[in-house]
Amino acid sequence: MQKDENKSHQQIKLFEDSKIRSVWDEKEEQWYFSVVDVVAVLTESVNSRDYWFKMKKRVHSEDGIELSTICRQLKMKSADGKFYNTDAANVKALLRIIQSIPSPKAEPFKQWLAQVGYERILEIENPELAQERMKELYEKKGYSKDWIDKRLRGIAIRQNLTDEWKERGITKEKDYAILTAEISKATFGLTPSEYKTVKGLTKKNQNLRDHMSDLELIFTMLGERVTTEISQQEKPDSFDKNKKVARRGGKVAGIARKETEKELGHSIISNENYLDLEGDQDGTLPENQLSE
Repeated sequence: MQKDENKSHQQIKLFEDSKIRSVWDEKEEQWYFSVVDVVAVLTESVNSRDYWFKMKKRVHSEDGIELSTICRQLKMKSADGKFYNTDAANVKALLRIIQSIPSPKAEPFKQWLAQVGYERILEIENPELAQERMKELYEKKGYSKDWIDKRLRGIAIRQNLTDEWKERGITKEKDYAILTAEISKATFGLTPSEYKTVKGLTKKNQNLRDHMSDLELIFTMLGERVTTEISQQEKPDSFDKNKKVARRGGKVAGIARKETEKELGHSIISNENYLDLEGDQDGTLPENQLSE
């Protein structure tokens, strides 16, 4: 069963500083976790995929239970930045899997699962808690409070834009990326991939916006907000019309950027990263965001 891209969100969860890929399924209202990531945490195996493969065979031989049947195949982001099908399990299935893994971390991990679920329930009831959680993550990585405020506002503006695109019938991930590139090109003269090259961001999972300066974030927000406003007024009913709206929204921000550069006497576009890359291990934070 393939996941519906519009009904779920990719995130990274941390258990004792170990990363566990996860997906929140809005339709089912529950988390699905990467089984191989969980196995890696609990067993500290150098090859968690091989451990999981052998474990399934052992459990089937000893107990007659096929663990694969309690998992789902979901596309999750790999280290190379691409999405691959991987075994994923909800909390109930994970608890069954954990029973077959001899590990001193099993009990702490069960408690962690319960906490993750509880936090998600609280965030659904009060979305501001999700923002507070993200703010904490950015603070731990060394960002200033002023920058964080702009970054979070940018996330909200981005979400409004993607919601508007959904209303206009845009559903494919590649189409979101194309429209985003149109805005960026009109705003900065660079597509997101070209912008990452300018900043020296070589890892596919590095989030460009996490390395932008205050002004770069501001003009990014302006282009996306104006695009949203135009779209809401004109309601474009085709992909080509949405592209034209995206260019117009970005053009407004591009004109404002050029005027600002004239006043400041230098370019807004910078090849510097907001954080030193050596101190930024993966260059990104969990975020429910479609194609930056």
